[in-house]
Amino acid sequence: MAATLRSLGIKTRTCRRAVRELRSYEEEVEKEAAKTAAMKESGADPYDLKQQENVLAESRMMIPDCHKRLEATLAELEATLAELKESGEQGDEIGEAESVITEVETVFEQLEDQLTSQVKSVGVLKF
Repeated sequence: MAATLRSLGIKTRTCRRAVRELRSYEEEVEKEAAKTAAMKESGADPYDLKQQENVLAESRMMIPDCHKRLEATLAELEATLAELKESGEQGDEIGEAESVITEVETVFEQLEDQLTSQVKSVGVLKF
């Protein structure tokens, strides 16, 4: 399929939506982790605590899935942008797509930094 400015705009918005979704899940994990910690401190019912831990685990599982989808949409956006630039197309959509690509790369760097700091705080795992 030939790349068009319309398809570039769609892929740009898809990428933006995936970033918002990832950030939303990250916020949800923080909120649920705080709630779980508060329940542990207050000596909540073991059943309720277990349910809350399950909610937290489900929220945590969504982040890698969302990250993979964001990587896929970024790859599609970059491919479409490259195709349009090669064909000499011009338009506001190109600048917008470049801006979103930069934003997504920043998000990936932040995630990598978070992972690095989490690994350092846990230490090296030995098997």
